[in-house]
Amino acid sequence: MANKNSITHIMRQLAPFMSLLIMALILSFASPYFLTVDNLFAIGLQMAVVAIMAIGQMMIIISAGIDLSVGSVMALSGVGTTMLMAQQLPIFPAILIGLFIGALCGALAGALIAWGHIPPFIATLGIMGIARGIALLVTKGVPVFGLPEKFNFLGGGRVFGVLPVPVLFVIVLAVIFHIFLTRTVFGRHIFALGSNPEAARLSGVDVAMKLFKLYIINGVLCGFAGIVMASRLSTGQPTAGTGYELDVIAACVIGGASLSGGEGTILGAMTGALIMGVLRNGCNLLNISAFWQQIAIGAIIIIAVFSDQYRKHKSGRF
Repeated sequence: MANKNSITHIMRQLAPFMSLLIMALILSFASPYFLTVDNLFAIGLQMAVVAIMAIGQMMIIISAGIDLSVGSVMALSGVGTTMLMAQQLPIFPAILIGLFIGALCGALAGALIAWGHIPPFIATLGIMGIARGIALLVTKGVPVFGLPEKFNFLGGGRVFGVLPVPVLFVIVLAVIFHIFLTRTVFGRHIFALGSNPEAARLSGVDVAMKLFKLYIINGVLCGFAGIVMASRLSTGQPTAGTGYELDVIAACVIGGASLSGGEGTILGAMTGALIMGVLRNGCNLLNISAFWQQIAIGAIIIIAVFSDQYRKHKSGRF
């Protein structure tokens, strides 16, 4: 029985990678442009912002939470950073303030959840509206222009003239947070919160403080994603990130996260983000309507969650 369970676990971990490989194989035959270097880098650029936010979202889902505010926090941080630079504040201090804005949004959500005992869905839904409203209010709904040229390197530069800088950011952050999640006490506590928060509390874990810090980390990652997006677009867009909540949650669920908590990996989140990027890119190459893309993403989420719930039901965890 133990061997059977371990084999099932391994197969479940490999499922996202196999899906990605199958999708890439099909598209390589369907379009001669798919496997070109330029197109692969384009996929990397397209998925970079989603992948950065998926890192934080994955950890929150592992803790049995959810964050619906990621797109709005991303927009607010991007707008805040670009407005400061448009007012001649140097790039580095403006970026730090942009990250602080993200951290502040995360801290507010974390406090409402940890000490206000508001369900994560409701708390982050509220933050989503507040952050988006502030972004539109301070800009009057108009994009922010007049950014320094050097700022464009974060979102549009290439390392050694080859690797896009946003892709490098994703790789570095994925490695850092993989180690954080699997090799630190805080990381183990995140899994404990998702598996059984009461048992974690009785074991001496400060559940409220861990949740508070976790949402701050997620807010910083969303803020950084917003800064990268603003750099890539060379403008601060108050409407940036609209609908990204779906993509980020989908990346995590497709990558093996359980919405019940206690399961998930950073590598899975990256694989899920890649699947999303490949799916969108493939649809564009094959001239498939963007409306069908949304239908496909919604269907994939339902199938992934149904599969997880069915597996738990069969194993007697309900």
